[in-house]
Amino acid sequence: METRLTFRYDREADILYIGTRPPYPEQETEELGDEVVARLNPATGEIEHLEVLFFSTRLLRGELLELPVTADLRPVARG
Repeated sequence: METRLTFRYDREADILYIGTRPPYPEQETEELGDEVVARLNPATGEIEHLEVLFFSTRLLRGELLELPVTADLRPVARG
């Protein structure tokens, strides 16, 4: 089953959340480096949610934001 990515920005915490589902307590957490945290499915190890810390600071630096993950992006079929 294909899932859509959602993006949510928490201005107070300065965190960008990117995910295929909301975080839940059973997810395992792994730091991927460069202040990016992944939440993993406990059964499959697949990334279900990313947290990009200090997001606005990154934007102000004007640097390219590269996430340490790979993606297979495709348009959603309309119907």
